[in-house]
This record gives sequence, structure tokens and C-alpha cells, in this order.
Amino acid sequence: MELKFSKVERKGPITIVTLSRPEVYNALHTDAHFELQKVFDDFSADPEQWIAVVTGSGDNAFCAGNDLKWQAAGGKRGWDKGGFAGLTARFDCDKPIIAAVNGVAMGGGFEIALACDLIIAAENATFALPEPRVGLAALAGGLHRLPRQIGLKRAMGMILTARHVSAKEGFELGFVNEVVPQGEALSAALRWAEMISKNSPMSIRASKQAIQKGLAVSLEQAIAEQRDYPAVQAMAASQDYIEGPKAFSEKRPPKWMGK
Repeated sequence: MELKFSKVERKGPITIVTLSRPEVYNALHTDAHFELQKVFDDFSADPEQWIAVVTGSGDNAFCAGNDLKWQAAGGKRGWDKGGFAGLTARFDCDKPIIAAVNGVAMGGGFEIALACDLIIAAENATFALPEPRVGLAALAGGLHRLPRQIGLKRAMGMILTARHVSAKEGFELGFVNEVVPQGEALSAALRWAEMISKNSPMSIRASKQAIQKGLAVSLEQAIAEQRDYPAVQAMAASQDYIEGPKAFSEKRPPKWMGK
């Protein structure tokens, strides 16, 4: 597929997806959403790709959210089953996804980052859910993910005021994992991805799935049911499940197969 609104690069088991509409601060419209749906479908289905990093083109913006000028001009609004950017409603991907936030992350852009498993932010990054200022609401997951990730009162403080939050404050609030100098968000995110890639991808997928499914039920139910989760069962039946203990006993680095 020819990509018009994004770029995809692969470094070993790591897929780098760059949102590429720099003329509008990487804001997204319908065609971009459907393109990104296919990009992340391909990533999810590729057994050789274990981790994704999402970033924005340029040094000023990760993603400014919904392309309001496109919408105001009568452009059709909508996205595929994966949600905004093909990510915000993608609940069936057990592979880790890291947001490398290199600038503005507004509205849907912040919702993309919140849908990722880790957020690495440059010092110039700015986060907000400003939808109420333009008569909208953050219905691509922001209203539900932010309270779950930082607590109700702190989330309400951001959502009801629509205020902007710096990378430093995002780290203090708990939704940012690391703050790095401007221009270094992608390299730092790749450093995190490389650390993750040293672990068994089967174990990582089992862990992510167990966390996601477990948060939706009681602690007692999560512990009782976790061994029945598909990714946990796949881990237990994998070659990696044998290779890990064997490599440890032989005092050598494991050779992960991802299957």
C-alpha cells in the first residue's frame, strides 16, 4: 500500500510509524485514519515485528488531533474499527506500542499517546484534551483512559479546564514515562523498545494481555482466570517457554523465537 499520510520503517523487530502531515501539525483526517488502520493491522499480524514506536513528523508536533479545518470545510469525519489513528479502539493487539511525543499532542493526538503502553516525551511536548473549547468531547478514549491512568480528580482537572500540560507535569502526573531533551524523543523511545526486545516477545504479549484483561475485572477474578488468557496459553506452549530456562541454566543469552 502506498502511504500518503504516514511513514513506516523497520529496525529489526521494531516498527517505527511516523504520522506525516506536518503542514497541519500531523492532525488526522478520515483518509489518514484508514491508512493508519492498515499500517497497524500489518504490524499486529507480522510475526517478525514485536514492538511499535509511534511519533510525529518534524520537531513541533506529535499530533494536533482531529483536523478541524478539514471538518469545517465539510470533510467527512470517521475512522475504521481500530479507532483514531487505527489505535484508540485497538484492544486486540498484545504487542507493546510506545509513543515518542516530540511536540504538541492535542485532543486525538493525546488520545493516541494514551492508547500506547508507554509515553516518552520531549521537553517541548504539550498535552491537552481541548475538545470542550471547540464544542466537542474527547470521545476517542481520552475521557476514559486519562482517569484510569492518573486518577479521577487529576483527570477531571485537565478535562474540565481543557488546560495544557507540559511534559514535566505529565511525568509528575504519571502518564509520561520519561522526559528527554527536545529532538530526542524517538531515540529514547527506541532505547525503551530495544530493552523490551531483550525479553521474550511471548512473555511480553502475555504480560500485556493479562494486565489489560485483569484491569477490567476484580483482582480475585484476574488471578483466577489469567492462565486461560490466549496470550498466556500461547506463551506456555511456545518455544520461548523452553528456551528461557534452558538459556539461564546454560549461562548464555536466550535466542527468542517469538513463537
